[in-house]
Amino acid sequence: MVFNWFRRQFNKEEAEEQETTSVVEAEQDAPSDDSDDSDDADETSEAEDSLSWAETAFQKIQERQQATTSETAAPDVEESPSTDEVTPAPDVEAESLSIDAVTPEAESAPPEVTPTTAEVEEIEPSEPEAAPPPEPTPVETPAPVAKAETPVPVAATPSPTSPPAKPTPSDLTFDEGFLWSAEVLAAQGRRPEDVSVEEISWLQKLRQGLGKTRRGLANQLKSVVGQGPLNADAVMEIESLLLQADVGISATDKLIEALQVKVREETLPPDAAIAYLKEIMQKILDAPIQKNYNPNFAPKREGMNIWLMTGVNGAGKTTTIGKLAHISQESGYACLIAAADTFRAAAVEQVRVWGQRSNVDVIANPGQNTDPAAVVFDAITAAQKRNIDLLLVDTAGRLQNKKNLMDELNKVRRIVSKKAPDAHIESLLVLDATLGQNGLRQAQVFSEAAELTGVVLTKLDGSAKGGVALAVVQELGLPIRFIGAGEGITDLRPFSSYEFVEALLST
Repeated sequence: MVFNWFRRQFNKEEAEEQETTSVVEAEQDAPSDDSDDSDDADETSEAEDSLSWAETAFQKIQERQQATTSETAAPDVEESPSTDEVTPAPDVEAESLSIDAVTPEAESAPPEVTPTTAEVEEIEPSEPEAAPPPEPTPVETPAPVAKAETPVPVAATPSPTSPPAKPTPSDLTFDEGFLWSAEVLAAQGRRPEDVSVEEISWLQKLRQGLGKTRRGLANQLKSVVGQGPLNADAVMEIESLLLQADVGISATDKLIEALQVKVREETLPPDAAIAYLKEIMQKILDAPIQKNYNPNFAPKREGMNIWLMTGVNGAGKTTTIGKLAHISQESGYACLIAAADTFRAAAVEQVRVWGQRSNVDVIANPGQNTDPAAVVFDAITAAQKRNIDLLLVDTAGRLQNKKNLMDELNKVRRIVSKKAPDAHIESLLVLDATLGQNGLRQAQVFSEAAELTGVVLTKLDGSAKGGVALAVVQELGLPIRFIGAGEGITDLRPFSSYEFVEALLST
């Protein structure tokens, strides 16, 4: 079952409009009742609706899983059409259209590629495996055995490093985490029948990754705000809590100022105050998108997309490239990786391992300390011949020599502009969330050299403080495009400000 993560966009305003229209229609059909218990009835109905939505979503997930297992177990079902089989067919066909449109290109194009200086490196891994057969020269039988065994390691090498099995409905339980995930998806206008196992699993993992920050921030904020109008002591206490969560000085001042204005206008109960803080945080995270950047961040179909991945060594740049390649493959995009970080030891080998995990080819130069721009040139040539949708470029991440870093990145940009003038270029900074304010200093250096267009925030898996996302956006003015909450290949997903804030402050 394929799920396009790049197109996972929600419009909360449309969802609210649908809710209001449904409420108006229900009020028109229902008899008029002026009882004093209308407010309590609304609250109970909302709780019941949320619970029924979650139950329906859980049931639909199980039904889809049962349908897929029955199809694989009984291939002769096509001979006996029934009404029960009609329902899963449109979903499966609709979800497989994105694959059918891309897979033929990915499968048929590679044999047409003429070898380049960088692509020779792809053939070399198979040549050492073919070299051992000539050693047992006296025996002729091992030769065909070696030829028969050579495909086996190629197909088997991704298995030790392959991504873990996708979550299945059997892995899900109808617990508090599922209810919270369902509530978040329902608030964004999703329908129960459209919810996937991957979405629920990701939201639960995100909530778990931000659990440490949430337990230390949300409950204390709620207790402080619930004491009444904010005074000087309360403001200082809230400021201390936000700074401890790595929110940053600038974003903290903005949050406190907005909260003070709101409290002067009306008295807010604790739950309403937390809800207002969520609203302000979401506005801060969405500010770059509303000003200068496109909210729909996905590879475009009408041309090649080149994403330059930058970041200091150790921030998870190469790992992020492998995870992005996996998302691209799973979402129906033909992807290619360029190993242009030629100066870091074992960088090319690490990229190759992640390419095997995501089943994506890697273009690299077999030599050492080669020119990164030459690798990018060969990768663009290969991508053009293969009709690749997305080319991920791994760039150098050495901050100790700022001038050389700038020169290398500028040279790569010139090669990209010359070789692929019509390509859609993005420059994403991979930032380690555990570094906190130190990561912002690194981001400022890269923003001067790489013409950044977005940020990928990694390692938000419990050890980091989630407030750093607000500091990054407020200080850099760049949108967060992806967020990582684990080490697995499926633990990197497109960023949603609504989901992030709910996971950060939900009690």
